[in-house]
Amino acid sequence: MTAIFTGTYTAIVTPFTADLSVDWKAFAGLIKRQVKAGVDGVVVLGTTGEAPTVQGREYVELLSFAVQEAAGEIAVIAGVGGNDTQRTIEQARQAAATGVDGLLVTCPYYNKPTQNGIAGHYLAVAEAVDLPQIIYNIAGRTGVNIQTQTIVALSEHPNIVAVKEASENVEQIMDVISQTPDDFSVLSGSDSLTYSLVALGGNGAIATISNLVPEGVKEMIDAGLRGDKAASLAAHYRLLPLARTCFVESNPIPVKTALAEMGLLIESFRPPMCAMEPDNREVLFRCLRQQGLLAGEVEPLAAE
Repeated sequence: MTAIFTGTYTAIVTPFTADLSVDWKAFAGLIKRQVKAGVDGVVVLGTTGEAPTVQGREYVELLSFAVQEAAGEIAVIAGVGGNDTQRTIEQARQAAATGVDGLLVTCPYYNKPTQNGIAGHYLAVAEAVDLPQIIYNIAGRTGVNIQTQTIVALSEHPNIVAVKEASENVEQIMDVISQTPDDFSVLSGSDSLTYSLVALGGNGAIATISNLVPEGVKEMIDAGLRGDKAASLAAHYRLLPLARTCFVESNPIPVKTALAEMGLLIESFRPPMCAMEPDNREVLFRCLRQQGLLAGEVEPLAAE
């Protein structure tokens, strides 16, 4: 069997207006830009989409809008998760009703469950909602690592088809790739390690910097998947300064600041996210200049 999720998936930002409502025009433009670049899909309302600030009706509206704008040309994956399993199931059911193609389910955070508790959480969601589901392992945000044996056990469930690996532990990533079934996708969740993960036998990435350079990230991943090491490595080193600079502060602050400087949205964050520190902003803008990504060098949003 072929892995369901392979290639480049952009963890898309959620643009806001000055009054912190959703900027629907900018959101449509961002999705269309990803479609035009030929990425394999977008993840809506993950960490990069400021998911903790979006709930209820607004959550459903954003997913429905993304499905409509993608129009079946690329996959739409919904970010789902929390530290209450029943609420996560309810949210997953809401997402499924919008017509999304899959779910990115984050590891329960803050209450730091055991590995048995984590496994029970994922299995409960997988049993409740019949959609392809991606485990999201990001201990730096959740406070707990999903261990290899837990991921391997979860991969046996037919609805659990992938993991987004953001542990940044290459030893663990290799173990997960080697010990899970061939049709189970291992996707990079750390932009600077995407090349390495694909070279080790992984299946692609759920990326942040593809908000800025979707064609470049796709070029790197596609080359790696077809075994063209030279082309993939060259793309990796071109993108590496951007991958590092976009994490000088908490995601998605730098990437949204960059998108605003590129003229693709306005710089607006829902608290507790906030504007970048001045020194870091200068570092980011210098990198954008070096990458040719300043306003006037990228295609702007379509006029009304």
